[in-house]
Amino acid sequence: MFQRPANHRVSSRELVALGTASQVPTRTRNHNGYVLFWDDEVILFDPGEGSQRQMLYAGISATALTRIALTHLHGDHSLGLAGVVQRISLDAVPQTIPIVFPESGRRWVENLCDATAFYHQERLALQGLSRDGEVRRVPGEMHGPAVLSAARLDHSLEAYGYRLDEPAGRRMVPERLAAAGISGPDVGRLAQEGTLRTARGLVRLEDVSEPRPGQSFAFVMDTRLCDAVRRLADGVDLLVIESTYLDRDSGLAHDHGHLTALEAATVAAQAGVRSLVLTHFSQRYTDPTEFEREARTVFDGELTVAADLDRVAVPRRR
Repeated sequence: MFQRPANHRVSSRELVALGTASQVPTRTRNHNGYVLFWDDEVILFDPGEGSQRQMLYAGISATALTRIALTHLHGDHSLGLAGVVQRISLDAVPQTIPIVFPESGRRWVENLCDATAFYHQERLALQGLSRDGEVRRVPGEMHGPAVLSAARLDHSLEAYGYRLDEPAGRRMVPERLAAAGISGPDVGRLAQEGTLRTARGLVRLEDVSEPRPGQSFAFVMDTRLCDAVRRLADGVDLLVIESTYLDRDSGLAHDHGHLTALEAATVAAQAGVRSLVLTHFSQRYTDPTEFEREARTVFDGELTVAADLDRVAVPRRR
């Protein structure tokens, strides 16, 4: 059996790779499927065939999902949607789960959501994309403050990549809090209200804190190299990106609308990505270390050549 034992979460923000194969599953790689844990949000990206079973191995319940996002409607990125939707129904998941996808694939998404006979208890909101930009929230959706956006890629049919951005905030500085005589519940009150009157006078939030950049994540699947890939990857903490081919087969990559490991790693290096996850590998390759060697010629940050059920934490804040 190629499946690994389920692991416990080691971070409140991490990626779980359910499957890492392109086009067809292999003996060691399931069809695509990726789950992003981001605080209270749990986003399932591109559930290919077998995703429901891989979620079981990874210890991920359908009841935890808050959103499903499809980059495009090729089968290796979407055939598992039918099973996941039926499991959401079976478990009577109470929250509304938006499904975002390219609008041109609506009929396939609707068919997958109603592929066989079952007692419909699911609460879904289908959101077709027709342009770049922020993905709107829907009533009943569970979500945090991070913003999900999409950008059109360059594949053989309409495809979108996704990016999640946390708003910038402020980080409390313990030494400044102590100097101002602020502790306990007053810290939270100051963070919420922006000012706090103490025996020593008025204290402003900016007096005892410093700017804290928001964290970010990008998900890029089937595409040729294009401006959208670079925009999505720009400065993110964690980039999950397809690297279907090695550079020696770059002609095939371009013909079929895919990236090579070298192209993906070059984008990551130029964009200042902190942690890079390569995935979506062609079955023609049997040695994953080839992808690592190729990527390392241009990228020196954190690198994961993904295997099924790998868990990759979002890097710690700077």
